[in-house]
Amino acid sequence: MAKKLYVGNLPFNTSEDQVKELFSQVGEVQEVKIITDRETGRSRGFCFVEMENADEAISNLNGKELDGRKITVSEAREREQRGGGGGFHGGGGFKKRFGPPRS
Repeated sequence: MAKKLYVGNLPFNTSEDQVKELFSQVGEVQEVKIITDRETGRSRGFCFVEMENADEAISNLNGKELDGRKITVSEAREREQRGGGGGFHGGGGFKKRFGPPRS
């Protein structure tokens, strides 16, 4: 079964093809997804790689240099659930209190 890997500290100009080529040295790559900034479309410097030989990729490629930067390769973790609502987390927030009307 394929495992998803987190690959960090990527040079910002790295393409999905370059990552696929590097990881293909240790096994068949099923998918590469470089994460980009929503507003600028620029790489955020990390990606996810899905492949069978994940353990081999971690031991062989973690710390390897790619375009002058040492990449980090580890097993991807499930994304933690984010709490909904935001803001003041359901607390009263900021309220002004007024006394009884003046006569």
